[in-house]
Amino acid sequence: MPKKTIQKAHKIMRLDYKEKDTIWLTNQYTLRKLIGILGIMLPVFLWLVIYLDTGHRAVLPSVSHYYFTRASGVFVLILGLMGIFLLVYKGHDPIDFYLSSIAGIAALFVIILPTDNLSPICCPGDPDKHTVTLLNENAARETIHFIAAAIFLLCLAIMSYFLFTRSNLPRHKRTREKKIKNILYRVCACIMVGAMLVVVAGIPSIGIINRDFYEAHHLTFWMEIAAVEMFGIAWLVKGKG
Repeated sequence: MPKKTIQKAHKIMRLDYKEKDTIWLTNQYTLRKLIGILGIMLPVFLWLVIYLDTGHRAVLPSVSHYYFTRASGVFVLILGLMGIFLLVYKGHDPIDFYLSSIAGIAALFVIILPTDNLSPICCPGDPDKHTVTLLNENAARETIHFIAAAIFLLCLAIMSYFLFTRSNLPRHKRTREKKIKNILYRVCACIMVGAMLVVVAGIPSIGIINRDFYEAHHLTFWMEIAAVEMFGIAWLVKGKG
């Protein structure tokens, strides 16, 4: 491989070999990029694994329901990595560390305490061939899962809207690039919060959105996708500096 290509790759990944006793992930820009890429690719990998395994093309009720399919390994691995990366992310101020740590812990709780079952049966005779796992019904587990998912996304939305937009310079002295990035961060955060509000509006006990309409259009899944993609984009852009 040409030396210039290698140097360019090192620059993109911010690999620094000047210090011998450090690891790649100590660089915060690298962490941001990895978190962003994992967030963006999570839905793609989940759908692709199910499709390649069973030919199933339809989306599931929520992203969390992929835990009960052959894509469970992808779900656990990617969300687990995101949780760990968020836990080791330091940021520029203590508030960055606290919020990212809360988000990381919440992400791990989403894995440890899965949502409600995808299908009432599994394995032999299962009409939904993509379902391979069945858990005991547990309302407390499902409630904590929902709360953890909300905390995870809310912390990331707050970071995108309030923390990523900070600058040492007054507004009129900021570069055009910084102003454009700030608009992007805030738009991503607003879409994330809006998506969460739609999910809350679809809760049967709240009933703002008609339940039949809500389920027919898989709104939980698409709102989660919107939120995850927006947070992934925000962190990927932030990873560039």
